[in-house]
Amino acid sequence: MSNIFIEVMKKINERKEQILDFYSKYVLRHNEKPLNVYTFCENHNMSEVEFYSFYAGLEQLEEDYLRYFFRESVVLLLTDESYPGDSAKNKLLSLYYTFFEQLTLNRSLVIYLIDGRENNLAALKKVWTLKPDFTEFVKSLELSVPLSDIDSENMLRLEKLKNRSLEELIWGNFLSVLKFWLDDRSPNFEKTDVFIEKSVDTGFELLDVKPLKKLLDLGKFLFNEKVKSH
Repeated sequence: MSNIFIEVMKKINERKEQILDFYSKYVLRHNEKPLNVYTFCENHNMSEVEFYSFYAGLEQLEEDYLRYFFRESVVLLLTDESYPGDSAKNKLLSLYYTFFEQLTLNRSLVIYLIDGRENNLAALKKVWTLKPDFTEFVKSLELSVPLSDIDSENMLRLEKLKNRSLEELIWGNFLSVLKFWLDDRSPNFEKTDVFIEKSVDTGFELLDVKPLKKLLDLGKFLFNEKVKSH
């Protein structure tokens, strides 16, 4: 790969980050979207042609924020020399802590983008744009579940099913952490850190078929947070 190509890509990424920054400052100051792409570009001395070279519209730009934060988190992890030698569990924990630190640094923007009036994650397209990248990260962990008493004829089919199930399970866990973080009112969002640790720990205990104690511990934590607090 030539140095010229690398420099061009670097400039493109920097410009894209600048556009995201322009947009985030606008919506936080006005608490609403720009009227349209034209007015947004006019306010920032940008041509519509340049804008459309990055995004098809304002909605697509908004959908890119969480994906941007996620990819930045992965890049930060990969620059850590100790990361390759970490266990799958520690890699997942590191991702969660790094990603939610990124969200906390941009909490006002994230709440504007995905919290909305109803705080309903299931219907929020901006969150689901993260799933492909998240799934690829989970695949890189090369997780496994013990499979016993399975004949070789069905092993491959079950292996594929197992992998899809694991990815969906961890994606569901990720959504639950995001929802918890949105609702968290503790100083420095320290309860979210506790929830991350407990939920990931429970998930890996399930992989080792030792779930009961950790499930009870997680249930007790949620009960204290969601029931007793009310």
